[in-house]
Amino acid sequence: MEMNPNIKKIAIYALFALTLTGCKRLPGYFDSDEILARVGKTELRLRDVSTVVPAGVSGEDSVALVEMYVNRWVRKQVKLNEAETLFSSSQKDIDKMVEEYRQALLIRKLEQFYVNHGVDTLFTDSEIEGYYNRHKNDFRLDRTIVKGRIVRFAASYRQAARLKELMAARSESGKKDFNDICEKNDFTLTDFSSQWVDYPEFLSYLPTLQSQSNESALGTPAVQEMRDNASRYYFQIYEVCREGQPIPLERLVPTIRRILYNRRQSEVVRTHEEELYNKSVESGEVKIFGRDNE
Repeated sequence: MEMNPNIKKIAIYALFALTLTGCKRLPGYFDSDEILARVGKTELRLRDVSTVVPAGVSGEDSVALVEMYVNRWVRKQVKLNEAETLFSSSQKDIDKMVEEYRQALLIRKLEQFYVNHGVDTLFTDSEIEGYYNRHKNDFRLDRTIVKGRIVRFAASYRQAARLKELMAARSESGKKDFNDICEKNDFTLTDFSSQWVDYPEFLSYLPTLQSQSNESALGTPAVQEMRDNASRYYFQIYEVCREGQPIPLERLVPTIRRILYNRRQSEVVRTHEEELYNKSVESGEVKIFGRDNE
């Protein structure tokens, strides 16, 4: 969009004036009361464009920045003037809304100050577990989750029986031998033994169809097997939490921390509010009229 010639002249004038002062003296010159534009009774002065031209920017780029600023300022003031004319009857309502918003911002800033200086963000395991035990029924699963692992290997692998035996082993040595075989033969091992995962996600690593329920696989912790054309799969499901049961605590720790933090935050705000109120009443700063004891 073509710039208004008058605004362009203003921008060039402003940059010319700034150039005369020199870069080192630029901040001081921005205190100038030279008028760059006027809309009605509102004026834009040279000092008002102090943030428009960053350090090191000069020439055409500087002119363009000032042009844009002045143009936007003029357009904004024209619209504000029209709005004030059209909605003059609503001015009191607007002023009330602005004041309420200002007060809300101040109170929020005060409350955040209380929180920043008074809320302990550390929570012990016993606090988290205690909250979980008291509210366990409030956290219910909407899907089945499991812990387990899956190993995929070539259908031609001759030591499949030994692999299955080691996968079922409970001893540390047996577990190590199983992992060593998987690593040595570059088998694909997907391990969810230390974390809960949605059952459909677990099944996505196996040759199953979405139309199948696969509920029967949840009934045993023993090593189970599936196959496709090229591979065999051993899988083992250690733990199961079904839909409708309480969500395991380890999945809820971050959520419970947030809940406990919000509680502490609210308590700190309430405590400071009560202390401030009582102090103001006792000092006589607050006086409530019309009470029976007055």
